[in-house]
Amino acid sequence: MSFSDVVETIKNLSVEEKQEIQALLTQYLREERREEIYNNYRKSISEEQQGELNFCSSIDELKQLIGDFI
Repeated sequence: MSFSDVVETIKNLSVEEKQEIQALLTQYLREERREEIYNNYRKSISEEQQGELNFCSSIDELKQLIGDFI
């Protein structure tokens, strides 16, 4: 089933069914974002343990570090 088929099918649903799909999509997106945040956390822990993270308290040094990534 193509994306356009899915869209057409959704168009033909009742308001209640559309609201249920909306609630499900919101939940799925929330879960995916939560998983992404957790994976980023795990990656940062690993990077910190391997000494790959740079910490500093100097604003000029922070600007320099940010500038290197932009």
